[in-house]
Amino acid sequence: MELRQLTYFCAVADEANLTRAAERLRLSSPSLSQQIKALEREAGAALFRRTPAGMVLTRAGEALLPEARAVLGAAGRALAVVRAVARERRPVGVTVAPGTPAGVLRGVASAVREAGGEPEFDVVATGGQLVRLRSGRADLAVVTLPVDGEGLRTTVVYDEPLGVLMAADHPLAGRAAVGWADLDGETLLWFRRELAPGYHDMVLDACRAGGWEPPIRPVAARRGIVAAELTSGDRVVALRPEPAPEAGLVLRPLAHGAPRLRLALAVAPGRPGTGVAAAAYEAMANAPEGNARGRRGGGAGELPPCSSSS
Repeated sequence: MELRQLTYFCAVADEANLTRAAERLRLSSPSLSQQIKALEREAGAALFRRTPAGMVLTRAGEALLPEARAVLGAAGRALAVVRAVARERRPVGVTVAPGTPAGVLRGVASAVREAGGEPEFDVVATGGQLVRLRSGRADLAVVTLPVDGEGLRTTVVYDEPLGVLMAADHPLAGRAAVGWADLDGETLLWFRRELAPGYHDMVLDACRAGGWEPPIRPVAARRGIVAAELTSGDRVVALRPEPAPEAGLVLRPLAHGAPRLRLALAVAPGRPGTGVAAAAYEAMANAPEGNARGRRGGGAGELPPCSSSS
């Protein structure tokens, strides 16, 4: 006895007419009649009396009807439970560097959801990101390079040169590009080293290599605070990648030797329970540049630690 046969039986009982039941089921009348006869043979009893007025249940049919409805109801509930479980998304913990561009976040979220997970983002300094990832307290991490990636798999998801961010009335604002020598006498707004030690040191090394040994003014990685500092009238600048600056500020490219902000998606392979995270990682690693990988997709106003974040 098959579920579809019970479905056919209930339809004929409801309609009390073979033709109407066949139309409801989108079957031909002869095909439905054959299915009912097959069910009757398996049951070993006639289930309907064929009369000029239509199909009338026999005593056996009347006995079968509530049981058939119960079986079909139970089957429907079982299928609904399975589908509900299938729709459930496994939470995937994703730590992100302060100021991670919106385009990168969208790409990671899309990859996680396509892999059957639901991303749960948390902003964490680089050192804490690596600890969480290696200990299993995070599934994925968007880290600011360079980092010690031992034991991790990483793929670059964002790579942009830094420019010079300054007030719109700054003496250098009228230039198409800024050279390192032009920055002599400027103070650099810069973030605390513990947020991203490797990136912090790499950018300062690039400044020194270009001939600029900037005085450092520590600043919180917050958009409003940085804007206030830059428009204070002091000779201060910040370094940040391409996205459009806020009102009252301008971004000018470095003429040569610009350091780059590079973000990577990291995963700890082989850890139990990382199937969804691993699938999302592979999707990001294999996506075309500028698409799901989020490169050149920062979005205006999203700033790295070297400038500010919301």
